[in-house]
This record gives sequence, C-alpha cells and structure tokens, in this order.
Amino acid sequence: MATNAGSRRGRAKGSRRTAQPREQLLATAMEMIAERGLDRLTMAALGREVGMSSGHLVYYFKTKDELLLQTLQWSEEQLGARRRTALARRTPARERLDELVELYLPHGHRDPHWALWLEVWNRSQAADDAVRARQLELELSWHRDLVALLVEGMAAGEFGPVDADRFATRTRALLDGFGTHLVVGLPGVDRETVLGHVRDHFDHALTPPRT
Repeated sequence: MATNAGSRRGRAKGSRRTAQPREQLLATAMEMIAERGLDRLTMAALGREVGMSSGHLVYYFKTKDELLLQTLQWSEEQLGARRRTALARRTPARERLDELVELYLPHGHRDPHWALWLEVWNRSQAADDAVRARQLELELSWHRDLVALLVEGMAAGEFGPVDADRFATRTRALLDGFGTHLVVGLPGVDRETVLGHVRDHFDHALTPPRT
C-alpha cells in the first residue's frame, strides 16, 4: 500500500510540474489536505511547498477563504469528470445511480474532499452572495445529473414515477446528512451501512409499481 500511495503522490507531483500555475497551486493544496489535514493548509505552508512568496499567492487568491473555495472547485472538477464517465456508461440506470452515490459520499472519517466541503460550508456563513452562488453551482451540478438520470430511468421503465427535481433535492439532503456523519467519524456510522440505507431508500421509492 505504501508503494502505491507513494507512486500516486509521485504522479501527482509530476503532473503539477507541467500544469498551469493556478492549477498547480490548487492540486498542491488538495494534496496537502489529503496528506497533512485541513488545519495544516495555510498560505505560508502552501508557499513553502511550491516555492512561492506569500505576496505571489495573494495575487492568485487574495484570502484563505478564496483559496479554499477555489481548491474545492478544482476538486469538484476532477470528481465531476469521473461522474460524467460513470453516467455515460451503457448500464442500467439503477447501477449508475448507485455509482453516483458512491462517488458522492465520503470514503470515511476525515475524507479530504468532504473535510474541505465542511470548511467551505462553515465559512460561507460570513460570505457574500456571490461566494455562496459559486458554492451553490457546485452542488447544482450534482443535482442536474441526478435529475437527468432519474428521468432516463423513468422513461426506460426502470424507475417508478417520481417528481425528479423534488426527489433529487431530498436525495442530496439525505446524502449530505449521512456524509457529514461519516466524515466527522460519528460512532456507529460506517460507509457500508450508509450505502445500505441509501439503497433501501431507492428500492422503496423507485421500484416500479406492479402491473
């Protein structure tokens, strides 16, 4: 496992060297969160990691809040590419729905992507409307894909009739609640149990009625 992790870090660092400066900074920031934890990501620490002055970093991000939000946007872009690949597969809609859920939920306690989401959510309380709108757009990208998949599944007869938009809203709220419990390490909550609850929810709500 250590060898594999090391090779992944090596590939990531190699790609950072060939990336554009902003993308390089965001990839490095996400890597630091994954390896050292969110608390260790500061403008000064990021500057030391990439050999850049604090003044240069301020040119790109202005504040730590902006650094965190842009890092989240970058991470969501990577995850969004995986989601689009999964949704484009020629497999039953229910299989793709389950895969979307697996991509959405954190892998466990202190999942770096979700830890970053929680921090951005927390800081958004003091943010302006423009910042919250950028955050909302990240969430709506999941919502739109979920709605489209539900509509496709209903059209194919795989899912029973539901209001796709309302069902997607409720499903995301369900996943956000379970995801928060997972990432903070709530005792008695594990990923497989959560996935089981979500599958039960889909079985109950989406199974077509018997004719």
